Amino acid sequence: MRRYEVDVPIHHATDQDRRGLHVFTGCAAGPAEALAAAHNAYDRAMQHVSGGRPVPDDSSNGWAARGLRTDWVLDWHEATTTAWVNPNRLM
Repeated sequence: MRRYEVDVPIHHATDQDRRGLHVFTGCAAGPAEALAAAHNAYDRAMQHVSGGRPVPDDSSNGWAARGLRTDWVLDWHEATTTAWVNPNRLM
């Protein structure tokens, strides 16, 4: 398995001029699996937040959602997935 980076463009729900990028990283067998894992981590985290619970910190598979902004929208249809490059030995 390789480590992948999934970059998902984001925008503010009420101010379309405010834009950014949410980055996920983790291990997957390929780009499609990486995208699905990132989306699953986000969905799971948002379910917890919506239910008034803290975001799960289960990053055992490398995929977790941190730094969630509930007033921002992730544009999953514009997400890109690439093999993760670790130039500074972050992990």
